[in-house]
Amino acid sequence: MEGDFDGGGDIRFGRQGHAGIIVLDRPAALNALTHSMVKAIGRALAAWEADEKVRVVLIKGEGRAFCAGGDILDIYEAGRAGRPPIGFFADEYRLNAAIARLSKPYVALIDGVVMGGGVGVSAHGSHRVMTEKAVFAMPEVGIGFFPDVGGSHFLSRLKGHYGMYLALTGERIGQGEALGAGLATHAVDSAALAGLVDEIARTGEVDGALAARARDVPREKDAASLDAIARHFSLLTLEECVASLSQAAEEGDGFAAATLKTIAKRSPTSLHVAFRQLRLGAALTMDECMRMEFRIVNRMLANGDFYEGIRAAVIDRTRAPEWRPASLDEVNPAAIDAFFAPLPDGELKL
Repeated sequence: MEGDFDGGGDIRFGRQGHAGIIVLDRPAALNALTHSMVKAIGRALAAWEADEKVRVVLIKGEGRAFCAGGDILDIYEAGRAGRPPIGFFADEYRLNAAIARLSKPYVALIDGVVMGGGVGVSAHGSHRVMTEKAVFAMPEVGIGFFPDVGGSHFLSRLKGHYGMYLALTGERIGQGEALGAGLATHAVDSAALAGLVDEIARTGEVDGALAARARDVPREKDAASLDAIARHFSLLTLEECVASLSQAAEEGDGFAAATLKTIAKRSPTSLHVAFRQLRLGAALTMDECMRMEFRIVNRMLANGDFYEGIRAAVIDRTRAPEWRPASLDEVNPAAIDAFFAPLPDGELKL
């Protein structure tokens, strides 16, 4: 591959026919995004947007993951040292917005794990292609964080309130479920990706190449579960949502009981933030969502639950974080309001 937008050796750029191609190349780290990678992708998109020879952008990952998220350990260590990496998030959110407004087709080839920041560099593109190896999740509430990278925008727009369900549970889903929910635009066999890339690069046409290879894949969840999600997660407050699940669980609903058990493990503060950001995000533009999320992340990086969540999940691996506050009803509404308040030093510039 040709081309170098200086991604620090963790990412490759090239031109093949009519296509500009991005390859995330940190397979040992599941292609987790670093700040240099984020900035390099931004430079590539700006250059290719202005290059009339580039008709389509393709992004894929090396190895068994598309991208498992941001480099969370680096973020944790910087924050603990008193240097929260707010610049990383500013550039990441600018990149998410740039992908959403790109005038050319942007095709994410998701052939493995896609979470967090990996969703940010795929979900906002025009074409999201998932293979049978794809595993999608926005698991942030489980580490004391929130579903950022534009989650306010794309999750809030999934039909049947499915995005709220994903945001509050962090559940992992596969190809069929992602396709049915609208997270994926196409399901393609992993073995067909090389031919897909070659045809798109040769012709510069995306839809025809995908139509020839796309498959219908059934959802994993049955109609009863989808109806339950739509019913419980459509309610106007987090408290009503949890109460609805609790009542159904008491009546013997196994799906509600399992969902309630999952939510109970998540950070209460993060759950309140996630619920509000999606309710607000449904009425906001992508740029407005990114500015809101930048307000949130500035406060989240100063919140103890984030560092406790990373400690429990990644550092000590106890999988038993001690959230503070420990329950939903102990969370002060004023504390949640503060996450969304205007920034005293100015909002995110996009």
